[in-house]
Amino acid sequence: MKSLLLSLLFTMICLSVQAQPEMPDHIRSILPEGTVVHENIPYADDDLDQHLLDIYLPADADSEIPLVVFVHGGGWISNDKYADMGYMTKTMADMLNNGFAIASIDYRFAFDAVFPLILQDCNQAVSYLFDNADTYDLDFDNVALMGFSAGGHLATLMGTSQNNAISQFYTDDSYRPFEYKGVVDFYGPIDLMLFPGNDNPESPEAILIGATPLSRPDLAKAASPLTYIDENDPPFIIIHGEKDDIVSNKQSKLLSSWLDIYDVENELIIVEDAPHFGEMFDADHVRKEVIDFLITHLKP
Repeated sequence: MKSLLLSLLFTMICLSVQAQPEMPDHIRSILPEGTVVHENIPYADDDLDQHLLDIYLPADADSEIPLVVFVHGGGWISNDKYADMGYMTKTMADMLNNGFAIASIDYRFAFDAVFPLILQDCNQAVSYLFDNADTYDLDFDNVALMGFSAGGHLATLMGTSQNNAISQFYTDDSYRPFEYKGVVDFYGPIDLMLFPGNDNPESPEAILIGATPLSRPDLAKAASPLTYIDENDPPFIIIHGEKDDIVSNKQSKLLSSWLDIYDVENELIIVEDAPHFGEMFDADHVRKEVIDFLITHLKP
């Protein structure tokens, strides 16, 4: 009997590990009528739950649909591809209603994928989308990134480094030669040295690079989007909360200043009274700025 119970327990554990995450009802309920959803697509030729992505296609869309790639937040160590959608429901619906496809990606956490491996996952997901653009009617001449918090960091890093083709940021033969047409950065960290936990080995930023930023400034620099900024980078819209006590809005101000130095088009929006994340970033005035940015740069 004991061996049977152990066997059943082992089977249940295996099933729970292998079970693919399902879209939460509160996400599904806000999708515009007719939205086509392709869920839990493996992008890395393995069976890891964190190597899955979802594709949302607008209703009655023509072929060659402009694409926005969602990169979720969570301090590089938590959350999933549905997390930030939960408080950005109006923005997501407006994007679909305006004819944009959305691809929301998962990636391994820094516990198991110390930088640059975590970034390799994100780039591999985009390479999969590039290779399968015809299957999903995606227009890779018009692709933007949208990231939140740690996902804002990763999206910004993807956006500034794509034209540099940094070999360490891609798995073997996974670099694809295209240009991002825009980056939407919601309160992403930009310089790991600006964190108060820059000498704490248990801080998320230390977990990200495998060392404290103060002890390994070389790794902190390599993981900073600022390192790769040049005049050929895509336009940015940068959005940060005035009262963010997790990621200081000085991070976004610093990014905007460096983009200015290289004459990269960018707009910085500091949302009055807003904390680190939440529905204040889905408000009408912020949403309008984001949609206008995407229309301008993905639907020329």
